[in-house]
Amino acid sequence: MTSKLNIRRITLGLLPIIALVFGGALAATSQTSAPPNVKNIVLVHGGFVDGSGWEGVYNILKKKGYNITIVQNPTISLADDVAVTKRIITAQDGPVILVGHSYGGVVITEAGTDPKVVGLVYVAAFAPDRGESVETLIKNPPPGAPAPPILPPQDGFLSLDRSKFAASFAADVNPGLAAFMADSQVPWACRHSAEW
Repeated sequence: MTSKLNIRRITLGLLPIIALVFGGALAATSQTSAPPNVKNIVLVHGGFVDGSGWEGVYNILKKKGYNITIVQNPTISLADDVAVTKRIITAQDGPVILVGHSYGGVVITEAGTDPKVVGLVYVAAFAPDRGESVETLIKNPPPGAPAPPILPPQDGFLSLDRSKFAASFAADVNPGLAAFMADSQVPWACRHSAEW
């Protein structure tokens, strides 16, 4: 991973849009302004969900004139997820802003070293520093934060307890959508836990 200051750049013009869609759940550690002509935005989903969770953000940003691509991570390994994201970056016709939610923050931290990437946005996402992993970050959650309700592995894949999904993963999402996300979650390969 690169240094914290090199990877945590945010395009200020996108913050209000993304914060509005996600109910203000935006996390980042430093801010710089990207060139105003950046039109390519790549959205990266977190674990246990797919790219359809970005639909609201997609619709708003498309109306604003941005070129939006949503990564569909295979969720088999971090290396695979980064490789898929880098293929999407390569396909863009100019500078790119990467936006990651939850585990997607880990993916954009890794993929954000691509020279086409001019900004990273972390939306309620993990933003690991050198030597950090999802595992080290979830070991010390903020006071009162719910622990991820990860169930025991089934055939080498993890899932979240559906009854606790909304509170731990989608607390600021419409309850109907949170229930849909819980019922349509994507199994996550146990290999990820070794990379955490």
